[in-house]
Amino acid sequence: MNNTNRLFIASCFALITTAFSFSIRAGVLDSLGAELHFTAQQLGYISSMWFLGFPLSMIVGGLIYHKVGGKVIMQFAFLAHALGIVLTIFATSFWGLIISTLLIGLGNGCTEAACNPMIADSYKGNTMSKMMNRFHMWFPGGIVIGSLISQFMTSFEMSWQSQIAVILVPTIIYAYLFWGQEWPKAKTVEEASISSNLKAITTPLFIFIFACMWLTSISEFGPQQWVQLTLKESGAEPMVILALVTGLMAVARFFGGEVVKRFSIVGVLLGSSIFTTIGVYLFSTQIGAMAYVAAIFFGLGIAYFWPNMLGFIAQYIPKSGALGLSIIGAVGMFSSAVFQPIIGGWIDSNRADGLAAGLIGSELELATGQATLGTMVMFPLILIVLFTGLYFWLKTRAIN
Repeated sequence: MNNTNRLFIASCFALITTAFSFSIRAGVLDSLGAELHFTAQQLGYISSMWFLGFPLSMIVGGLIYHKVGGKVIMQFAFLAHALGIVLTIFATSFWGLIISTLLIGLGNGCTEAACNPMIADSYKGNTMSKMMNRFHMWFPGGIVIGSLISQFMTSFEMSWQSQIAVILVPTIIYAYLFWGQEWPKAKTVEEASISSNLKAITTPLFIFIFACMWLTSISEFGPQQWVQLTLKESGAEPMVILALVTGLMAVARFFGGEVVKRFSIVGVLLGSSIFTTIGVYLFSTQIGAMAYVAAIFFGLGIAYFWPNMLGFIAQYIPKSGALGLSIIGAVGMFSSAVFQPIIGGWIDSNRADGLAAGLIGSELELATGQATLGTMVMFPLILIVLFTGLYFWLKTRAIN
């Protein structure tokens, strides 16, 4: 196995660690809360540390990537992951879990901060797009695997501590694979220059993609985060919907390089916006078996958002370097944190409207879920307009 391949495989295991920390922690949250007597609000604060640590370490990692190197950032990621997992296993207090979850979030952000520019520097052109998609397939893929592991262990009444310990497996594997490897150098001097990076991230094109990332991220995480509440009375099983969506995402990203080669990065982003809009619209209007059809459209749509937003930066704004990639990734995660309470407010408002209209029980919940999803259609719908404009702008400038 050559150095480049080993680095890539190690990166995939690091992202599986991130995915496991997302899915397995979600699977044990109720058990953890019951055993340690936490309120739902306290569990919410604990979970929020995962989202806080992620963008924080991504930004810092992007700023120092070309100073300290990706190897050092991943060494910190391993320490943060390992310490966070161990502290979680032995935690007995609210603040203990706050700190341990923050550490895991920091490790997750460092993974993105180090591995995205490493892949961008290791490969060129369509190969870079292919490998970026294949790297990011392991987030949804890891969520599926982690969810199945958690469900299996729960069915055998295994403790939440033993489930958390499973996250150590990919952590140790990626540390071993990264050990002793040489990281690629920046493709250009400008990529390694902070002053050049800062100049690049103030260009109109970068600012435009920055704004688009707000919408691509919430188009992906919004419906998924609230799937249990919005779809529980639709006649479909919400967790099956989630598994179908993430499974499709993993498969689609595996073939992402070929799709980008055929349609270009911007063409893929435009197509993703269309598919996502159809999927969310169907979620908001259909029940029963059609909800699974909606999941197919939605899964295929959101699959290509995250890796190809990063791929666009690497291909069209390379002078932004590791900092540019980190900023785009961080704003995507921050967008989810900002919009989640807003979506929660929509749910409360729509439920109040349903009650005022005389709805009760399952009819009320169905109407509430569909109305909320109907509002969320606006996110990918706006993206269709934005990416259509970008597509033709690039065409006229002969950049595409």
